[in-house]
Amino acid sequence: MKKLFLSIVLIISVICAKADEGMWLPYSLSDKSLAEMQQLGCKLTAEQIFSLNQPSLKDAIVQFGGGCTGELISSEGLLLTNHHCGLSYVQKHATVEHDYLTDGFWAYSKAEELPNPGLTVSFLANVEDVTDAVLEGVTDEETRSDVISENIKKLTKERKGERDVKIEIVPFYSGNQYIMFEYDVYRDVRLVCCPPWGIGKFGADTDNWTWPRHKGDFNIFRVYTDRDGKPAKYSENNIPMKSKHYLPINIKGVKEGDYAMILGYPGSTDRYSTSYTVKNIIESEAPGYINCRTTKLNEYRKHMDADQEVFIKYASKQASVSNYWKYFIGQRKQLERNHVYDRRLEQERDFRAWVFEDPTRQMIYGNIFDEIKEKWEIMDDIMMPMTYLREAGWNGGEAVAFSRRFMRINNLINEKGSKEDIAKMAEGLKAQVTTFFKDYDKDLDKDVTIALLNLFYKDIDRYVPTMIEEIGAKNGGDFTAWVEKAFEKSVFVDEAKLTKWLEKPKSLDKDPIFALAMNIIDTYANVVYPLYEEAGLLGNKGERLYMKGLMEMQTERNFYPDANFTMRLTYGTVEPYKGADAVNYNYYTTMDGVMAKYVPGNWEFDIPQDVRDLAEARDYGRYADENGNLIVNFITTNDITGGNSGSPVINGEGELIGLAFDGNWEAMSGDIMFEQKVQRTICMDARYLLWCLEKVGQVKNIINELEIIE
Repeated sequence: MKKLFLSIVLIISVICAKADEGMWLPYSLSDKSLAEMQQLGCKLTAEQIFSLNQPSLKDAIVQFGGGCTGELISSEGLLLTNHHCGLSYVQKHATVEHDYLTDGFWAYSKAEELPNPGLTVSFLANVEDVTDAVLEGVTDEETRSDVISENIKKLTKERKGERDVKIEIVPFYSGNQYIMFEYDVYRDVRLVCCPPWGIGKFGADTDNWTWPRHKGDFNIFRVYTDRDGKPAKYSENNIPMKSKHYLPINIKGVKEGDYAMILGYPGSTDRYSTSYTVKNIIESEAPGYINCRTTKLNEYRKHMDADQEVFIKYASKQASVSNYWKYFIGQRKQLERNHVYDRRLEQERDFRAWVFEDPTRQMIYGNIFDEIKEKWEIMDDIMMPMTYLREAGWNGGEAVAFSRRFMRINNLINEKGSKEDIAKMAEGLKAQVTTFFKDYDKDLDKDVTIALLNLFYKDIDRYVPTMIEEIGAKNGGDFTAWVEKAFEKSVFVDEAKLTKWLEKPKSLDKDPIFALAMNIIDTYANVVYPLYEEAGLLGNKGERLYMKGLMEMQTERNFYPDANFTMRLTYGTVEPYKGADAVNYNYYTTMDGVMAKYVPGNWEFDIPQDVRDLAEARDYGRYADENGNLIVNFITTNDITGGNSGSPVINGEGELIGLAFDGNWEAMSGDIMFEQKVQRTICMDARYLLWCLEKVGQVKNIINELEIIE
């Protein structure tokens, strides 16, 4: 095993990099990539961007929570991320009396900052290539997964030892390479600022994934440490982090053609997949997600619009469901519009021609598409039912989903475990019960459960759980009466009942909600998942070899690895684009556009009175551009995806100029194939961020803490 410093040797050499496409590994920047970055306006050295030996940009970038990015913006651990990344933590503090979701939250001193149990941020500390060790002992496809899993467990245990660090070993290039990442994890992260709903969530579902945008998508937290500067759980005695590196904020403004670099943690792409994958997304996966989430969102909206308390409870949940609901709508549409399936077929035809030019290639790659085809014949059969089992099944109704947490204790009860062990497990579940019911509405969940079960029975005709099949057949596909009775009887919809049950636990087998959840899981685990595993054994080797073969065939192509929530760098420029025939978009939006979208009382487009007053007076202070406008959002050619939410947009000097928060509608197929002409990253302008802090929140304490470049 060898450490990956700047001289890391990758599987392929980096040739002919393009300025916008690419999620590059920042610890292995090639000379050509760096030269192109510098030509575009980057003035930083490779070590100023990423170094394991001295402070660098990477030390300001964190994994935020379970799936976003954040960055330090002060010497005292102030951390910036997106509004939608921190929304669930804000929601936990909100009440009808203190509605931080609608009104916003501003801490005017460190004493007012709010702790967030369970929230962590992770700083990358070390990187190492462990491919040889992970693949040691792999001899065949049938045992490959098990051998790799055991090797990873062994390596992780050895590296972690007794240290309080997080170790992740991640596959790259379809499992042709494995890299180990070591993170320092900080567990005391406090809420500092959240803008009002009419800024942070402005445009909501209607504007999501589209340009032009007019959204102040930010939250600010602070990282705390113990008095020795080490990670620690929350304590009143903890102190603000002494930042190893942080980003100054530049408010000189962006212009067309300006250099823009993003460091962050993109979640998942599939840029080297086959045409079979694309076809499956269009015909099965995307429709399944869209159908289930449309049904759930319709019920959410009905109850949230009727009751502010329900709105507060479900704001974060609704946002989470709706984000990838619209993503799949856009992805499916743009995969078809951008002819991605046909382009994949063309690539595969070229690959076959290349293979059959050489007998040695034929021996290695000649049969891989037969194997891949067999895999996707199974996947095409199970994908829609598998999606419904998750989305309308065990993750459908909240009570159904929550009941799954009681599987272990129920098994222990049925196996006649000791009273002491059962009581200990029950005690451990009490806090989860309190947390669940704090943000639970029984009437909403009842309507969601009915609607999703009705949808499941109507849409799916194979691999259907027996309970859903029997109840649906008995009631003509209408689950209303059954759900009504189930909600009367089940302990999982009533906090008092469930708390009482925890005092004297007994078998849950006859609880209708629990029984339904177990029946759905049984169908998935014993009917569908074995088919999924069979598909993997048939096709995963072929897909891994296809990746390897593409890299051999296309020597002129720069094969950055697919996103997998590891740190990546993307560089490009600020640019407008043509969205369609006669549709030409500028590269920025202004506060005038916010006011033009204003709809009084509308949950998506309402604006707080104080914000309207400031806009009407054009009170923008030092954050106005040369024409007196307040720039709200801008777009760049950077290559990002989910997980990059909250990533910093950095200029050539290493200064923050914006906050990445979304992609654009015309390039929603981008996770599968980058669309060179139209793919854009949507960013919040740093000037709008500071205007919100200074003029709306009036948190001068925060403004004074920042390093602002004018």
